[in-house]
Amino acid sequence: MKQYGVNELRRMFLEFFESKGHLAMKSFSLVPHNDKSLLLINSGMAPLKPYFTGAEIPPRRRVTTCQKCIRTGDIENVGKTARHGTFFEMLGNFSFGDYFKREAINWSWEFLTEVVGLDPERLYPSVYLEDDEAFDIWNKEIGIAPERIFRFGKEDNFWEHGAGPCGPCSEIYYDRGEKYGCGKPGCTVGCDCDRYIEVWNNVFTQFDNDGNNHYTELIQKNIDTGMGLERLAVVVQDVDSIFDVDTIEALRNKVCEFAHVTYKEDESKDVSIRLITDHIRSATFMISDGIMPTNEGRGYVLRRLIRRAARHGRLLGIEGKFLSELSATVIEGSKDGYPELEEKKEFIFKVLSQEEEKFNKTIDQGLNILAGMESKMEAAGEKTLSGSDAFTLYDTYGFPLDLTKEILEEKGYSIDEDGFKAAMEEQRTKARNAREVTNYMGADVTVYDEIDASVTTEFVGYDHLTFDSKITVLTTTKEVTEAVSDGEAATIFVEQTPFYATMGGQEGDTGVIRTADAEFVVEDTIKLLGGKVGHVGKVTKGMFKVGDTVTLEVDSSRRADTCKNHSATHLLQKALKTVLGSHVEQKGSLVTPDRLRFDFAHFAPMTAEEIARTEEIVNAQIAASLPVDTRIMNIEDAKKTGAMALFGEKYADDVRVVSMGEFSKELCGGTHVPNTGVITTFKILSESGIAAGVRRIEALTGDGVFQYYKNVEKELAEAAKTVKATPANLIEKLHHMMDELKAAQSEVESLKSKLAKDALGDVMGNVAEVKGVKLLPAKVEGVDMNGLRDLGDQLKEKLGEGVIVLASVTDGKVSLLAMATDEAQKKGAHAGNLIKGIAALVGGGGGGRPNMAQAGGKNPAGVDDALLKAKEVLEGQIR
Repeated sequence: MKQYGVNELRRMFLEFFESKGHLAMKSFSLVPHNDKSLLLINSGMAPLKPYFTGAEIPPRRRVTTCQKCIRTGDIENVGKTARHGTFFEMLGNFSFGDYFKREAINWSWEFLTEVVGLDPERLYPSVYLEDDEAFDIWNKEIGIAPERIFRFGKEDNFWEHGAGPCGPCSEIYYDRGEKYGCGKPGCTVGCDCDRYIEVWNNVFTQFDNDGNNHYTELIQKNIDTGMGLERLAVVVQDVDSIFDVDTIEALRNKVCEFAHVTYKEDESKDVSIRLITDHIRSATFMISDGIMPTNEGRGYVLRRLIRRAARHGRLLGIEGKFLSELSATVIEGSKDGYPELEEKKEFIFKVLSQEEEKFNKTIDQGLNILAGMESKMEAAGEKTLSGSDAFTLYDTYGFPLDLTKEILEEKGYSIDEDGFKAAMEEQRTKARNAREVTNYMGADVTVYDEIDASVTTEFVGYDHLTFDSKITVLTTTKEVTEAVSDGEAATIFVEQTPFYATMGGQEGDTGVIRTADAEFVVEDTIKLLGGKVGHVGKVTKGMFKVGDTVTLEVDSSRRADTCKNHSATHLLQKALKTVLGSHVEQKGSLVTPDRLRFDFAHFAPMTAEEIARTEEIVNAQIAASLPVDTRIMNIEDAKKTGAMALFGEKYADDVRVVSMGEFSKELCGGTHVPNTGVITTFKILSESGIAAGVRRIEALTGDGVFQYYKNVEKELAEAAKTVKATPANLIEKLHHMMDELKAAQSEVESLKSKLAKDALGDVMGNVAEVKGVKLLPAKVEGVDMNGLRDLGDQLKEKLGEGVIVLASVTDGKVSLLAMATDEAQKKGAHAGNLIKGIAALVGGGGGGRPNMAQAGGKNPAGVDDALLKAKEVLEGQIR
């Protein structure tokens, strides 16, 4: 048997199923599309769910993919064994109501034995306990002896996920030979050892589970198969584990090279080698799909993977940042199947480097926090760190539990691991309880789910703002209906519409739908699965029924303003790339009639000069009145022209390319101006950060800019009027007022100081000597803390060396101040401790430095006692 490489096996699988009439689709993004039930794509079937449920019509009824996947359920075991990993590629062939068990089983056997060349005598199928049909196909058609076909129960051979489509499975196991076995007499298929490895799983989706384990036959039966590419490579290349297959071995060897270690010499080092090898694969692919490290959701998964890899790099003795260099090896090994990795590599490297830097800072913070926790334990005579403290280190500072354990064990401390697990479980429970109640697709259940999947809408709004069409579906807020009448909130679906639905950041159109006798105000236009466009609003006159021919009228003024803002975002993106660099990529946008918002990848706040330059470039292109040209092109041809594509977006085979002269070229389905001069003008209102490595610009165009300056003009006039000036001489007037204000403030401070001095009178007669240190206690009325400090400084000059204690009552509140000169401090005087000793008598508290301290209180009646007490406290201080 030839030992094919990972990239060869991927190609062989897809080409084989293409020869069987399947459409080979590119891997979907790891970020689920319209599916709230998943954080990350974790199977080949996951992104195809709309086709399985019938919510969308597939591009072909036979599809094959190699899907990148991430599963983090066993993340704690990654590295500890050679079996576990977070990233894998899932080969799959799918049928949406086309072929079923016979073809699926025959083709899986044909591929494994005839294409790949596995020994048929080493392959063992399994079927679900009650699936006699699959058993007979294996036995009578493929020719497998009954004793070599294994029947397993629901836990092993029946796929279901809550309510929805489900069905029995048929798996294929490969006998890798005795050298991988456990040696036990009863070792066979199903044993936990590494001898019999499952390579293929055929899921026969033939039932619907109502959620209460009541099963009914599906009208459309589907095939969902999965085969781990890395696992197949393990079998074909006859190696120990996924970490030994060609592409992953190259990555593993690079880790060893960085760490100057050899694999399989030290088990503790092997754990770190495997963990880094796995985690950098996941991190590289996640970042390529636009996921950024954050503290929640997908971003937190990525952050945890990066930090665990970086931490284990430290354990291996790798110095400095290394993950971006390692990522280059991932890209080199996988770009054959995923060319986007090569396209995004500089972006991937930057994100990894920044996160590694952050981790180095976080781990130092964590060490400081842990040192504080150790001090508290020592003071309390405890030897065990609480689970909640350990979890705080883990959760807040990204501190792995094993690192905390390691540091504490060196000093004779341990961790309450059960308490840590309890804190972890409490957090998970909170997260679970916070999830929404969803349907099979993970989306909120809506009335639109009831609409026939074959219903679709053609958009004609590029060329028309008014159009006649026929109503295909009507819904109220609760059900699909045949008619709606005056006053009802409803959604209207038609065959063709000029209304643009909210999509690609552009807000949906509003307007009116009419017949001769009825009127419907469209408040929003929404895009649904299967290309359906819903016009959401209210019937304001008459009634509408399914089959009516209606006139759809878009609000042309709002559309025109939206077009200006959308075209301006294209100019803005190109301007940002020009000013900031080619790494700038759109991360999101919002285009409404009133404004535009543009989110983009950049790692620092823009300077005032960069903002001004960007604005100048956009306005120059507007003034140039560039023609805006739109062409429909094949996606690959479009990319070759240099047209910018949206990061992580799913595009059809044919795309719309919007060009603005030679300046900008983007793939875009939105609506635009005929030439850039129509935009008139462009103004950036703000630039801010919204997430790690993501900046946001908010801006205006056209009439919005003129209205903005009108408002600024109005505010300027109001401000000038308030200070009895005109807009023309406002700045001069403000400078004059500021000079007057400074002079007045200086005079006020001078008067306050004189008043405080006068209120105090001659208090030098109050000076007493305490063990050779002069003490001056004094009481004054109506002086604030600033005034007390000034008085204290004046009295220090008169007193020479010694201690001053002042008390003042203002509006029923007490202020205390103590000052101690250098000589007094040398003899033991401490202003902070003195204040602490007397503050309670005025109903307050405070403290401070040895030379000066202050306190506040609410009991004026205690002032005299506090001043008397000062002598007693000072006596206790003087040595």
